[in-house]
Amino acid sequence: MTDAKKVDKYQELQGAIKRHHGERGALMPVLQEAQSIFGYVPQDVQIQIAEGLNVPLTEVYGVATFYSQFALEPRGEHVIGVCLGTACYVKGSQKVMDRIAQELNVEVGHTTPDGKFTLNATRCLGACGLAPVIMIDEEVYGRLKPDEVPGILAKYQA
Repeated sequence: MTDAKKVDKYQELQGAIKRHHGERGALMPVLQEAQSIFGYVPQDVQIQIAEGLNVPLTEVYGVATFYSQFALEPRGEHVIGVCLGTACYVKGSQKVMDRIAQELNVEVGHTTPDGKFTLNATRCLGACGLAPVIMIDEEVYGRLKPDEVPGILAKYQA
């Protein structure tokens, strides 16, 4: 990213902070705008939000880590969510997760070095009858077995 684009993004963030400064509950909409501007909410952005809204950095960090809509590091082109809720876990979702991590050589909660995939554990995707379930972007895959993982990933690697 060029320096000019970076400056533009930080100016856009400052505009969001100014628009919401003094509003009750301003932190959430500012974080949402920051996520939209940067694609994630890195530490320097959290610091600017905290200073701009006059809230403790710990509060900004706490909200950013509590809600799954916020990412603290850049997300991949494709986000994979593996359900580890009870139904999915009992039906083998941990083995599916392990296979995805192995195939992509990435740890849970992180993004592949090429920026193609982010692997996340989720609690429930609302498709318990299809357990175990994963979601890649908006596509749901159910009744998975670890051996099916390479074929599914191949669709997104092309």
